[in-house]
Amino acid sequence: MVESIARVRHIRVTPQKARRVVALIKGKQAQEALAILKFAPQAASEPIYKLVASAMANAQVKADKDGEYLDEQDLFVANAYVDEGTTLKRFQPRAQGRAFQIKKRTSHITVVLSTPAVAETADADKKKASK
Repeated sequence: MVESIARVRHIRVTPQKARRVVALIKGKQAQEALAILKFAPQAASEPIYKLVASAMANAQVKADKDGEYLDEQDLFVANAYVDEGTTLKRFQPRAQGRAFQIKKRTSHITVVLSTPAVAETADADKKKASK
């Protein structure tokens, strides 16, 4: 019954491109998500791979702290989302003395891993709150 969160902020990947990669791993088992990310051709898959691996390590540390046994096979990606970060604005010179604005977008990526028991209790709590 472990839930772990890992975040990376201000990563130099556009949110649109990162969301394509995050959609591949939502709901998957953590080990399977790592395998998918390892062979995904998108550039955003490398930082997301590191983020999922970090979330797995966070879960292991959290379980050790609580004195629980954690099998990494039980972990799955409960939630993963990408928020828009700050945008770096740069200018490129153009013809006749004009300037063209270039927006270098950044992302905040969050991955939540949990065991099935945690997910079931969270679903039960949501149902109770909605009644």
